[in-house]
This record gives sequence, structure tokens and C-alpha cells, in this order.
Amino acid sequence: MKSILIASTSTIHGSGYLEYLTDELKTHFSNASEILFIPYARPGGISYDDYTKIAAKTFKSIGKSLKGIHEFDNPKKALENAEGIFTGGGNTFVLVNQLYKNDILIAIKEAINKGTPYLGTSAGSNICGLTMHTTNDMPITYPPSFKTLGLVPFNINPHYLDPKPNSTHMGETRETRIKEFHSFNTQPVIGLREGSWIEVKGDDLVLKGNLDARVFEYDKSPYEIPTNSDLGFLK
Repeated sequence: MKSILIASTSTIHGSGYLEYLTDELKTHFSNASEILFIPYARPGGISYDDYTKIAAKTFKSIGKSLKGIHEFDNPKKALENAEGIFTGGGNTFVLVNQLYKNDILIAIKEAINKGTPYLGTSAGSNICGLTMHTTNDMPITYPPSFKTLGLVPFNINPHYLDPKPNSTHMGETRETRIKEFHSFNTQPVIGLREGSWIEVKGDDLVLKGNLDARVFEYDKSPYEIPTNSDLGFLK
């Protein structure tokens, strides 16, 4: 049975790395002693080793060890043997490019479909959708395809921000960008606000966290759904 946490972010304001998800992680990875970490998104250009150290510190606090996929000679074999998988945030273009370069997208999906628990934050959540088109990141590298894991039947926009009525910012809002996406694509998009996540258990999809999410469907006005909502209607 698929067991997935698709989180908007790794860190919310005033909290440590993954701290707001600690209780969820204890349950989610309860049967895993070691987590396989995919650090390819490299936030701020950080090295794989340094990024892995940050993630490992948090998992150590809940009694789990963590090892970067880059430390294995055979990443596909590492995924096959993984007890749990975590893909961290950063730049989605960089992440997806490296996943294609190492030819492991299918291996990740196969591991998840056989029941290996998966956690994604930010870029690691973007890849759970049908495509990465609704990322907020700069296209600093060019992956062979924008098609991603397709673990859920929609796209995701992590770090979703609401427009501020009194803001002097004159650039496009997230809502405007997603409307632009729907000029060329028809799949739904979920705007995940900071501190929210989607829990997938088998065929069940539920919004979790303290905040509502914004849903964008093709040729419809965007609307809000409250936390703890079943997202199965988007299938």
C-alpha cells in the first residue's frame, strides 16, 4: 500500500528543520530504521554531503539513521532496498534533471508502489504530481522531461502564497501563474500553504495541517478546501 507524505515545506517560521512534522514522521517511518535521502535539489547550491547532514540530524532525533543516495554505487539498488525514502526541497529543475540522469524515476515509483514510505518536501513534493510545471523555481538547468512520478492525479504548488491586498509588489501572483498553466494544461493544481501536507494511504488522499489549501481546476474559479478534506474527488 502506498504511504506518502507530500509536504509544502521542510521548515515553517519559528521552527527547526522538519520539526512541525516530527510526530507524523515517527508514525510514517515507524517500521524503518534507516531512511534513504535524495539530496539532488541542493537548496542554495549546498553539497549533497552537507544537505544530508542537515536531514540526518533531524531523523536522529526520532531514532532513525539517514544515508544519502549519492553514497551508494548503485542508486537503483539502494531504492530497491530502502526502508524509507525522503526527497528534500531545493530547485525542482536540478532535482528532476538528476533523477533522469541517474535513470531512477521509475525505481522511486516502483519502491513507493510496493509500500516503501515516502516523504517529499517542496521540490520533493513537486515530483509527486503529474508534472513539475507548477514549481516556483528558476529553470537553471533543463531536464529531459517535465513529467514526474504521477503518484497523485494532479499537480502541486508548494509554498503557495495568497495575494496581499495592500502589497506594493507588481509582479504576478501564484494564482496568476497557475491560471497561465491552465491556458495550456488541464490537470488540477493544489496550492499547499506552508505547514500543510497531503497524506496518501493506498488510494486515499487527505489534506493535513492547520491551513486550508487552494484548488485550481481547469476552466473553473479557484476555491478553498479545509484541512482534513478528502481529495479523492480530484481523481
